[in-house]
Amino acid sequence: MRVLHVMAAKGNGGAELYATDVMCSLHEAGLEQSMVMHPAAPRVPAMRAAGMDVDTGPLRLPFRPAARHALRRLIGRIRPDLIHCWLRRAAEIVPAGTGVPVIGWFGNYKDLRPFAHCDWFVGCTADMAASMVARGAPADRVAYIPTFPSVTPQPPVSRQALDTPPDAPVLLVLSRLHPAKGLETLLDALPALPRCHVWLAGEGELRAALGAQATRLGVAERVHFLGWRSDRGALLAAADLCVLPSRYEPFGTVILDAWSAGVPLVACAADGPRAHISNGENGMLVPIDDAPALATAIRAVIDDPALAARIVAGGTRDYEAGFTAQAVTSQWLAFYKRVLQAKNG
Repeated sequence: MRVLHVMAAKGNGGAELYATDVMCSLHEAGLEQSMVMHPAAPRVPAMRAAGMDVDTGPLRLPFRPAARHALRRLIGRIRPDLIHCWLRRAAEIVPAGTGVPVIGWFGNYKDLRPFAHCDWFVGCTADMAASMVARGAPADRVAYIPTFPSVTPQPPVSRQALDTPPDAPVLLVLSRLHPAKGLETLLDALPALPRCHVWLAGEGELRAALGAQATRLGVAERVHFLGWRSDRGALLAAADLCVLPSRYEPFGTVILDAWSAGVPLVACAADGPRAHISNGENGMLVPIDDAPALATAIRAVIDDPALAARIVAGGTRDYEAGFTAQAVTSQWLAFYKRVLQAKNG
């Protein structure tokens, strides 16, 4: 079986990290595969160094019809058994009529129109898969396959190197600095948490606005903008709490990052966190955009070691039950076989 992955996104967000993590895990499992990726995608050099077949040629072309034509020629040359489109932009450039089954992977609840050339559909939550069926996808061609953590265990990063006192509770956020991520809510909660420091690991359009907000609130010395980090495991190992304050979060791979790292999690009740977190058992849930409630939940976990331990134990239990890389990779391989069997009758 040979799978052609297409991922046109060039960012470094959770969906992009997960897609490339799956490709790497499938490579380690011995699957024959090729990848078409954007030349600016940050993990291309490392994937090539690992011996993976990554072609950036089609996505160097500035116009969608030209990229689609180049992709059609590539498909004819390598003759894949399956084409796996990661996210909307990839699905939009895959040509029709190749005779190869096309899988579309959803990272959100958007409509099916960009996936018109796809034959099979995969959502990263059960709710998302159900949403695809409700929007017109054939129920027998829709699957739910979860994500798995995007971090690996590392020794803790030095707090001193990040200008953080050794005894300060550290609230870690692994996120793009984007309006959907609700980071303003966390900063609004920080004056009520005078001992806490926030590590924001990510970049995005709100960098300047968040810095100005921190200054206005008088908490700038306790908010650390770390940029994109490749040592997310080291940050988790040094943090006291992981916070996911998103307004919109279809899944939230950060949930699994925290669970797998044994770090207590506090999240706002967007779709993904609400579907996976049992309040007080494997995390804490608070209403979206409610800074006082967020501060109260954070303070409760920091001040109650028994609560923190219960949350960590629950997260570890749920992670090991179905979200390990090995378990999810096995689901992808089984799904690919199912698609091929359907094609071959």
